[in-house]
Amino acid sequence: MPNCQETLKELETFLDTELPDARVSEIMSHLTECVDCQGAYEFHAELREIIRFKAQKEDLPEGFLARLVNCFGEDVLPEE
Repeated sequence: MPNCQETLKELETFLDTELPDARVSEIMSHLTECVDCQGAYEFHAELREIIRFKAQKEDLPEGFLARLVNCFGEDVLPEE
């Protein structure tokens, strides 16, 4: 089972659903037992949703969306 440091290190990859199934199961198990890591997961997941919503609804400064994509990947782009 991963420890907190390992879980937090892989959190973005986990949220991107880019981990092997076995690793996803290990991290899910850790998240159900660790309140601190669960809080970090919820924060990052909610932040992604807020950014995704805002990116679709408001005019963004020039270059801002490119910086978001650089940080979070293609997940921030609106689905067409």
